[in-house]
Amino acid sequence: MRNLWAALLILVAAGLSGCGYNDIQKADEQTTAAWSEVLSQYQRRNDLVPNLVNTVKGFAAQEQQVLTQVTELRSRVGSIQATPELLNDPAAFRRFQEAQGAMSQALSRLLVVAENYPQLKSDANFRDLQAQLEGTENRIAVARNRYIKAVQEYNVLVRQFPVNLTAMLFGYQLKPSFSVEDEKAISKPPTVDFGKPGAPAKQ
Repeated sequence: MRNLWAALLILVAAGLSGCGYNDIQKADEQTTAAWSEVLSQYQRRNDLVPNLVNTVKGFAAQEQQVLTQVTELRSRVGSIQATPELLNDPAAFRRFQEAQGAMSQALSRLLVVAENYPQLKSDANFRDLQAQLEGTENRIAVARNRYIKAVQEYNVLVRQFPVNLTAMLFGYQLKPSFSVEDEKAISKPPTVDFGKPGAPAKQ
């Protein structure tokens, strides 16, 4: 009897392997790992925002509209439960992408505003925060591209026959990805021209 069960287990394992189950598992793990890196980099950026806002406020308190917008968007981003389950909810993923995109644009506007304040531009703390932000935006772009590639490979796999039958049997669905329509623009890190004090901002 024990030998019979062992033989059945071997047959089941061989069947799952042949129908792509193991490949699905591997691809699913790769997308989860890539997603975790995306979240890590976005969290790194979110952690920089309070210090950046406070530093700008110290030199340009009158720019209240921009400062408030960045603060509110940070709160909005933080309210989204960016768990691995979000990858199975296209609508929630889209909300996450939109919130992060809005944050990127708001931070870019904040840095453009800083161009009008020579003392702020020359402040060592602000320059350090700006450098950290730019580096983080670069890491975000890399992490997003890795995630896009991982999801593409996963989605192609679960569409293929007969792997698609295995995917349906075990409940594996297509995963959402970042839209590539303006990926280049979204991923471009905000930049600031730290020219001579008093120099006009570049348009």
